[in-house]
Amino acid sequence: MRATVTEKSEEKAVRVAAGKASIEGNLVVPEGATGIVAFAHGSGSSRFSPRNRRVAQELNGRGLATLLIDLLTPEEEAVDVETAELRFDIGLLAERLAGATDWLARQPATRDLRIGYFGASTGAAAALVAAALRPKSIGAVVSRGGRPDLADEALPRVKAPTLLIVGGDDVPVIAMNRDALARLTCEKKLEIVPGASHLFEEPGTLDTVARLAGDWFLAHL
Repeated sequence: MRATVTEKSEEKAVRVAAGKASIEGNLVVPEGATGIVAFAHGSGSSRFSPRNRRVAQELNGRGLATLLIDLLTPEEEAVDVETAELRFDIGLLAERLAGATDWLARQPATRDLRIGYFGASTGAAAALVAAALRPKSIGAVVSRGGRPDLADEALPRVKAPTLLIVGGDDVPVIAMNRDALARLTCEKKLEIVPGASHLFEEPGTLDTVARLAGDWFLAHL
């Protein structure tokens, strides 16, 4: 079944109206999709991140649509490369992600699909804040090596079931995620992947992330 779904999936470049900005994305909607996951990338990354694309392919294979988007415009990215000031603007990134959520709700191919967020590193904070901004629209959140502490006062307002995935060797981030877990009031879970570093570059660790994320989204979307 997984191969059949993947063969019928076609990646399309899309331009997403998110508030006043127009941002770029890559959309895959498998035939018979049961939900859609929007990806919020970490600082210095993009929609072409091989790690997030690997997770997205796993989700596509399990019947979930995916939207990989750059939350900054190309002009903003150029500024951020020089200053690194926008990659930590969680409020701006969350507003863009919320805007992308509204865009998905208007598209014929995705408007009937329940939406989830997958956030990596600082993108996880943006995903949590956006989930708090769109409590009725978001069905689940998954964080990979995330910085949920940067979501700050939004954490208690998140309603969507939230899974925090952290590498077992990523000690400082484990502590941040445990603190954030305590502040979340929704259905929540912390998964620590043994032997994994912050970027999950060790053999098999990213496969574990993809499996855990897929299980969570299928259960809640």
